[in-house]
Amino acid sequence: MKILNRKKKNEIEELRKRGVTIGKNTDILDSLIDKGHGYLIDIGDNVTITGSTLLAHDASTKKHLGYTKVGKIKIGNNVFIGYGSIILPNVTIGDNVIVGAGSVVRKDIPCNSVVMGNPATVVCTFSEYIMANKKRMKKVPVYNTYWRNKTEDEKEKMKNEIGKWGGV
Repeated sequence: MKILNRKKKNEIEELRKRGVTIGKNTDILDSLIDKGHGYLIDIGDNVTITGSTLLAHDASTKKHLGYTKVGKIKIGNNVFIGYGSIILPNVTIGDNVIVGAGSVVRKDIPCNSVVMGNPATVVCTFSEYIMANKKRMKKVPVYNTYWRNKTEDEKEKMKNEIGKWGGV
């Protein structure tokens, strides 16, 4: 576990050296951040980015016009960016936002939103999403053991219970 934390810290420090502004309590996991234009990327506090790509440039015009388009990316505080998402140049993501897995964000996302899809569109408010899941978690099993620490019995119990409740 310590090696992973050191690796994460080293990756974040490397991004900061390239100009990426990264807030406190931010996790960037298996993601590609535009290192060549890192100084155009601002990531707030309490952000989680999982297996996603942040592009501050668009080279589609390079061969035809001789120039690459560039744009800032600003990610607010308390944001979760789901696995496989792509954040394109000239995008601001507000505070308290959840970006669903596989989303392509090409326009600004307002604060307090949950978005998903390609292109990403608002599906509900942040508070509606949190309240719906809080209510759901009162009815379905909740598991607090980190996957690496689960016993075989816990894994089997989880497989059986999730099957009854239809997954997530």
